[in-house]
Order: sequence, then structure tokens, then C-alpha cells
Amino acid sequence: MTRGAPLLVNPKPSWHKYSWMAEFVAAIPQYRANTVETTRMAIAARGLLREKAERHGFEFDCENRGILHIFADKAEFDHAAEVNTLLAKGGLERRAVAPEEIRQIEPALSGAFYCGYHTESDFTGDIHRYTTGLATSIERGGAVLRFGTDVEAIAIDGNGVRLTWSRNNESQIEVFDAIVVCAGVESRNIATQLGDRVNVYPVKGYSITVRLDDEESQRAAPWISLLDDAAKVVTSRLGKDRFRIAGTAEFNGHNLDIRDDRVRPLVKWCERFFPGVSTEHAIPWAGLRPMMPNMMPKVGPGRRPRVFYNTGHGHLGWTLSAVTAEMISDQIAGAMPVRTAA
Repeated sequence: MTRGAPLLVNPKPSWHKYSWMAEFVAAIPQYRANTVETTRMAIAARGLLREKAERHGFEFDCENRGILHIFADKAEFDHAAEVNTLLAKGGLERRAVAPEEIRQIEPALSGAFYCGYHTESDFTGDIHRYTTGLATSIERGGAVLRFGTDVEAIAIDGNGVRLTWSRNNESQIEVFDAIVVCAGVESRNIATQLGDRVNVYPVKGYSITVRLDDEESQRAAPWISLLDDAAKVVTSRLGKDRFRIAGTAEFNGHNLDIRDDRVRPLVKWCERFFPGVSTEHAIPWAGLRPMMPNMMPKVGPGRRPRVFYNTGHGHLGWTLSAVTAEMISDQIAGAMPVRTAA
């Protein structure tokens, strides 16, 4: 076992882990259809993300430069060409680029490459700035947001959904017309309380945010988003002074430890392809991605009335968020009775 490998599985026995993997293997025949559908959803979400930011009036370090996929050898590129046929069926346009054009698209990139793919229509941004900007706007519009709360109990009857939640050792009960479960890796436990099976597994992902504190590092860092399939690394430039590198997947249960042997490959990747960037101030992070066995999000109603799900997006959380929000809101509007003024 290579501790710094892009994929790491803790061999410690776990019924949830091995049953999830068995379902993952069983879902492989749906890979092609699911890839096409995911692509269609991502394209739709892309427009919605931009539209919401414009409508709510906030900035999120958006860079409309596309995404550049890089491949070191012919075998990698040939496999990508097969995947490209599925992406094209989903409506995504990306074109093959030779090594010379790779350097034209991103002059800061060092190294030798066989070929690449450039998706010109894509963009990147800062998810934290996006979500906080959206939250501020909807609060101004009347939404009530409660952070740092724990759901202790859920009861459903003909009058609504009764939630018992706590924060800072204080509990409160509120009644709602309906609920949407979008609780990340906790969605599985909440769904079990509601009589549903939503088999999300917490797949840990790591990232580093490299602080570009000096002018040399700022010039040496890329502006375009990069995807290295072999290393399972994706990058984005967050304004003038930050460069984010994300990658790796770890099957290790509900574990949020940040391990140096998992972070180090991301730092080395940066130093290899962008030697002029100082990695002295690289801030590590780890989070649990709620992954479904078929790699598709769970969007739709539960078994009981007034219960809906919008969860299980895995590593495509922000990518698909805007479109799945529209999907579930349409389903709720169709299923719930319209209230009339007394």
C-alpha cells in the first residue's frame, strides 16, 4: 500500500464500506449513462451558478478561462478520448490540444506533456465566497439560517414535520411544512430515521491553498484551472494571491484527520509543475464527500410525505448544486399543496 497514492482504502473491516463498494461494482454497467447525465446536469448548473451570482449581486473570484486537462503519455490521452465521447453526448465541447498549445494556454506550466484537452466554456471560483455571498443575500430576503445546530429528533404527522434541534446546549422544537435532507455525510443517518436508505459514504478529499504572498509566486502560478487525471489533481486560482490544489480520495470512515503523507503529494505536484511558486505557506484541508455508489446525487422525495432529498453529490457538490436545487424545488412545488390566504 502506497500511503501517498491518489486512492487510499483503510483495510480495517467495515460493513458500510464493503457493502458500499459492492454496490459501486454493481453500478458499473450504468457508468456510461450516468456520465452522460452528469455532464448534462453540470452544463445546466454552470449557467444557473452565474445567473444566481448576478441576480444576488456578489463576487466569487470567478475566472472564465476554461479548464485544461493534461496528459503525460499516449495511454492516458487515449483513455481520455474514450471518455470524451460520453462528455460530447452530454453536450460538453472540449477540444484536443498539442503540447505547444498547452504552453500557449498556460505559460506558467512546466513539464513535458503528450497532449491535452481544453474545455473553453468552463469557469472556476471560490466556493466559500459564493456560498457566503448567497447566504447574505437570501437572509436579506427573509430566510432564517441557523448554523452549528444538531438535529436531535424528527417527527412527521398530518400537520407537518416537527424538528428538535440544539445549539450551545439549548434545544428547540419547530414545525415545518416539509424538509429537504441535504446533510452531507450525515444524510444516511437522518434518512434511516425517516425510513429511507440513502447509502452515502464519507470519501475524504484533501486540498491545499497555497498563499501567493510574493510577486514571483503570483507570476509563477497558473490562472487557468488544471486537471491532471494521472495524479487525480484539480486546481483553481482564487484571485491574485491564492492557488488551490485538490486531490486524492480516502476510504477511512468518518475521519477528518489531516495526514501529512496525503498532503505532501499535493505540495510536490505544485513544486514539480510550478517551480517558481513558493509552497512555504500551503494551508492543508480535508473534508468528507458524501458519495453514492453510482456516483449520482440522490434528488427526490422520500417514502414519507413532506420529506425530500438533495444529497450524495460526492466530489461534484458545487458543480451540480445549482441544478439539483432547481430540480428538488420543482418537485416540492408539485407535491406540496399551495397555501391560500385566509
